[in-house]
Amino acid sequence: MSPVTDAVAAAPSLLALAIAALISALITWASRPLLQRYALARPNARSSHRIPTPQGAGIAVIAATLVVTSAWAVWANVPIPPALVVATIVIALVGFADDIVSLPVLARLVLQAACVGAVVFTAPETARIVPALPLALERGLILLAGVWFVNLVNFMDGLDLMTVAEVVPVTAALLLLGWLGDLSWPSVLIATALCGAMLGFAPFNKPVARVFLGDVGSLPIGLLLGWCLLELAWHGQPAAALLLPAYYLADSTITLFRRIARREQFWSAHRSHFYQRATDNGFAVPRVIGEVFALNLALAVLAIATVRAGSMAVTLPALVAGAVAIAFVLRRFSRPQFS
Repeated sequence: MSPVTDAVAAAPSLLALAIAALISALITWASRPLLQRYALARPNARSSHRIPTPQGAGIAVIAATLVVTSAWAVWANVPIPPALVVATIVIALVGFADDIVSLPVLARLVLQAACVGAVVFTAPETARIVPALPLALERGLILLAGVWFVNLVNFMDGLDLMTVAEVVPVTAALLLLGWLGDLSWPSVLIATALCGAMLGFAPFNKPVARVFLGDVGSLPIGLLLGWCLLELAWHGQPAAALLLPAYYLADSTITLFRRIARREQFWSAHRSHFYQRATDNGFAVPRVIGEVFALNLALAVLAIATVRAGSMAVTLPALVAGAVAIAFVLRRFSRPQFS
């Protein structure tokens, strides 16, 4: 094994995960009184919570992720793209400002696009998904997808433990792919630290949540997770990169187009997502989260299978199976439950 492989093997990875979890939990616990005072999310007609709850614990998740990733990268001699670190910090600051005083939609989008663009356009020219496309066109499409992904994580972070149920299976799958040699080491470091940080945050966000991530957490989580998935696609695994976040992609994208078709103000807060409709239809929050988590585990298994098989004979059925599983869950969430 090479020195880098040794440094990112199972034992160091699990240690880094545990340290990230501990840092995230400690910062969340210590910051909660301040968030209670200065960043209180008060319930409204579109909220899933019923009592005023502090938001902004994403500070802990992002801090733990960046600290552990940076320290581990130095020890393992693994370069982390500087543009990604800077963009993550900037987008977190934008999110924190929006948590305190709501920013105009256009200003948020411009700043998000600048952050995503800095990451995408500083990547090596050899990093390609569809080499037949002109590089500028492919990078432009990735920029649009990146901005959408950053926002959809924010849109979907509307229920206790929802983002934990999404991010933990995805990052755990990315860690496993790294151990198997199918993902770049910088991505493995980030995914591992992010997984640990989310686990450290989870006890504070379980129903009924004592604190929320806030935009300061959900937006940069979207950036970091999106970059890891992009790296997976750049390594010749676009099907796996699509399968891993497929539930979030389906719920948010279908909801967006339905709202546009109804000529609604699609950029404003709402309760139209499938997971929100599920709670309105009689699903208890733990049940919704449990089904989303189980679905994400199934998608992770399918994604890993496509990578390891390396065959269209496996990839196509896996994509179909993933789509069927997601459609089944979305349909369940859309229908009233009867006791």
